[in-house]
Amino acid sequence: MKIEGRNAVAEALKAGTTIDRLLVEKGLKDAGAQRIIDEAKSRGVKIFFRDKQALDRESATSRHQGFIAEVTDYKYSELEQILELAESKNEPPFLLILDGVEDPHNLGSILRVAECAGVHGVVIPRHRAVSVNETVIKVSAGASAHIKVAKVTNINDTISELKERGIWVYCADMDGGSLYTTDLTGPIAIVVGGEGKGVGKRTRSNCDGVVSIPMFGQVNSLNASVAAAIVVYEKVRQSNK
Repeated sequence: MKIEGRNAVAEALKAGTTIDRLLVEKGLKDAGAQRIIDEAKSRGVKIFFRDKQALDRESATSRHQGFIAEVTDYKYSELEQILELAESKNEPPFLLILDGVEDPHNLGSILRVAECAGVHGVVIPRHRAVSVNETVIKVSAGASAHIKVAKVTNINDTISELKERGIWVYCADMDGGSLYTTDLTGPIAIVVGGEGKGVGKRTRSNCDGVVSIPMFGQVNSLNASVAAAIVVYEKVRQSNK
């Protein structure tokens, strides 16, 4: 797997991600580039300086910004590790569950929002959904190196387990109660549906409640990453009153 772009590579180094080799464009002399190179050297990463054309050929995103790191496949977390992280911080668990998000740009944006908002972990299904790949890592701007992502076989089994452990599970969908009048304090998991289909019927019925984002225009839906950001930060707002 390749991690591309200055922010993504810098955050991967900061997080201690094992990098097999780092390709760097020849001739980069700015301070930002030098910091990344110095950090890579201090961690014993093998660095290879190449012409821009060589990096262009290696790039999966065409936006490498002079840095491409080759790493082993993305390491997913277990659900238990997410809950243990919340416990170690003495915070009520805060999870984001994605039901069939297929666009890597959406997943990357969601991971960035989740990391910024202090979400303890993101849960994605093993099948019929995008995994954490090069595009996701690039779009997340380094957040993927810091946020725990668990890949589970069955979303509904995971929801049932969280409920048994005292975590309230809400899904963001149409025809629910207003997001702004629903109590989202305490241990919470929020389910966000995929592009077009939204949250599945079975998953929706398995949740403790449904919250809706008020709409005032002619379009009645939002991009998955935008919807996730709105719901997540309403939870943050309520928890920090």
